[in-house]
Amino acid sequence: MALIVVGMMFVLVFVSATGSFKDLMVREITDSYLGHLQIHRKGYLEAIDSMPLLLNLPSSQVEDLRAILSKNPGIKAFSERLKFGAAFSNFEQTTNIRLNGVDPVQEFQTCPLLLSRIVQGGQSSLERGKILVPELLAQGLSLKVGDTAVVVATNKDGSVNGKTFVVGGILASATGPGGRDGYVHIEDARELLRMSDSEVSEIAIAVQDFDRLDRVYAQLQADVSAQSENNRNLSIDTWKKLSPFASVANMIDVIIIFMKLMLVSVVLISIMNVMVMAVYERIREIGTIAAIGTLPRKILSLFMVEGFLLGVLGSFLGALLSTGIILILNFRKITFAFGQQAAVVLAPTISPAEILLTSTLVVGVALLASLQPAWKASRMEPIQALRHV
Repeated sequence: MALIVVGMMFVLVFVSATGSFKDLMVREITDSYLGHLQIHRKGYLEAIDSMPLLLNLPSSQVEDLRAILSKNPGIKAFSERLKFGAAFSNFEQTTNIRLNGVDPVQEFQTCPLLLSRIVQGGQSSLERGKILVPELLAQGLSLKVGDTAVVVATNKDGSVNGKTFVVGGILASATGPGGRDGYVHIEDARELLRMSDSEVSEIAIAVQDFDRLDRVYAQLQADVSAQSENNRNLSIDTWKKLSPFASVANMIDVIIIFMKLMLVSVVLISIMNVMVMAVYERIREIGTIAAIGTLPRKILSLFMVEGFLLGVLGSFLGALLSTGIILILNFRKITFAFGQQAAVVLAPTISPAEILLTSTLVVGVALLASLQPAWKASRMEPIQALRHV
């Protein structure tokens, strides 16, 4: 039982901590700059490094998508973005920058953690005429809030245009490829690129309930396909395709599965060992109760019940201890820092469903491990068993 308790305790604490770390990282990525879902024209993601303006969504298609997204109850917010590469200069030095033209209200609703990444400035950092500059770029060009900078970009037709901006805020880097992106107001971006209509590069979407993401994704695909034949050139993707962290998240899930397999192995071996020894040490007792007429199935049930109780008590104590450890970890507030990001607090949690699933697994394996020794005990010949020394 001690092996079961310790094994289950470590598995539940591990599942809780790693699951919390995974959820934390996914939230940092999706709520900071990526969104839960994104809509592009087909082929845009493959060419995203060059951010081609020729693959933007036209204004007519954007209008259709606005109507679809506004009617979907599973969608909390969406943000239209105009992405492009540009040259950024403080009039003394020049470097490259990736810019996102956004509507501040839409963007902060879709990616609420973006506001917390603004280390200098505030929500007004994305007003017309202002630019949010990545922290590393600001340090390299010695820029601070209130300084003037110029952005030069190539338009869709190949001509070049420039626009002067005031540094409205400094943006801390994020985990992943969005950590070096700057932001401007979407109307300023269109003015810089000399766009006459409301075309966009992508639409980022935040869902109401992250656990229902796949359901919202499927519904959105159906709605977009049914709206118009022109929408067949659209690509709708979840954060898993858009972020390299998805492979890390999958690896965490695989590790959790292997940890549960280790728990199964520990329970199987320990229960089988205990039950084999229980049968071996009680051979004379088994012979006695068999000789007085106890049926084989009754003897079988005695040992099966013993294994069942070991599994139930072990899983109960393991769940109780693991819950206590998880509460202690939450009380201690373990923090992590990723690069230049502010420290984030790890908050391990374990759902009742996970505890029930693991406990059921332990009890099931305990019964399985008890089966062979119990079967052996029920098939003993009374005379041979009574002769055993």
